[in-house]
Amino acid sequence: MNIHTNQSGTHAGHLAAQSMTESAMVSAVRRMCTAALAMLVPIAFLCSFAFVPTHAFAVEGDDPSSSSAVAAPIAGPVPNIIVTNFTYGGDSVAAGAKFDLAFTFQNKGQVAVTNMVVTVDGGESFAIAGGTNTFYVDALWAGYSLTQTVPMQALSSAKSGAQPVSISFKYEYLDSGSRSSTQSDIKISVPISQPDRFEVSNPVLPDQSIAGQETTITMEYVNKGKGDISNVEATMEGEGFDATMKNQYVGNVASGATGSIGYAFTPQAAGELSATVKVTYEDSDGQSKTKEFPVKVNVEDAPVMDGTATDDMVVEPAGPVVPVWAWVAGGVAVVVLIVVIVLLVRRHRRKKAKSKIDEEWDDWAEGAANKGDAAAASPNDSSPTTVLGPIAAADSPAPTAADSASHHK
Repeated sequence: MNIHTNQSGTHAGHLAAQSMTESAMVSAVRRMCTAALAMLVPIAFLCSFAFVPTHAFAVEGDDPSSSSAVAAPIAGPVPNIIVTNFTYGGDSVAAGAKFDLAFTFQNKGQVAVTNMVVTVDGGESFAIAGGTNTFYVDALWAGYSLTQTVPMQALSSAKSGAQPVSISFKYEYLDSGSRSSTQSDIKISVPISQPDRFEVSNPVLPDQSIAGQETTITMEYVNKGKGDISNVEATMEGEGFDATMKNQYVGNVASGATGSIGYAFTPQAAGELSATVKVTYEDSDGQSKTKEFPVKVNVEDAPVMDGTATDDMVVEPAGPVVPVWAWVAGGVAVVVLIVVIVLLVRRHRRKKAKSKIDEEWDDWAEGAANKGDAAAASPNDSSPTTVLGPIAAADSPAPTAADSASHHK
């Protein structure tokens, strides 16, 4: 019993000694922390004074460019308004249709904005479908967002594709204690689609189709829409025929244009030919579309030419063949005949001209004779009459003037 008591006392003494050691260590750590804190407080106090912002004040006589001047205060943060989301009711808006444009805008800045005015402008493609395009927002705090809905209508004359809509934000905010105003303009796009009014008439079948002979199916088309149609082509699907060109490519069709599609094929055998003509194209939005037309063609056998039909045909004998020399002789005869006719005409003209000259000469001679007779039939009584004597012979002397005078008396 004594031995057990001594051992217990020894163990208690060791525990007491260990407890005193731990208390001393805790006390030492507390004293070190207190000393460190006491050193850090003055340092923090000095740093706070070093980093306090100061304002610069102009003093008369001070040089602004000198190093002693204090810098101006830095401007504070500004708001930033953006459109985070918008909807227009579907994938696109049909030209002439009404829709609701809903857009959400958010203040991404660190300060609030006040007296905000929002304006929506549809440009040349959209119009406000009732109401106003200007809205007022009293205040929009930092990080907050609002959603606005505007009734609009796509104009029927608008072009296909994405068209712009402008949204303007004009607002005020506090900048370092002073009020400032700014404006931000944001554009969004709304796709417009023109109605598909590309029409193709039913195929016109041939009047007669014979096996082994090429025939054609025709179709008329017209683009009544306001947008262009592109990559138009026709294809005929089925059995029992051959086609040199599987696809008949037409190309682009402008708004208001018309034309025809002709698909040529050759039936292989007689009977009823069933096929489908497909016309594929891309509308003004670039969407691929197909129009299908089922056709049935009655194909006939080709007519057979037998021997009896050939025997019944009467072949008329050909006329005699004219030799070449006969053509040459005929040509020479014609030339000679022409020359003879020309000579006869000239001879006749010459005779006629000579006869005319003779007639003129006879008329002249007859007129002269008549003139002499008239002069003899009516002599002038006042003029003396001269009596001519007989002509003397060649050997007799010529009569003298005295003889002539005496004879006159």
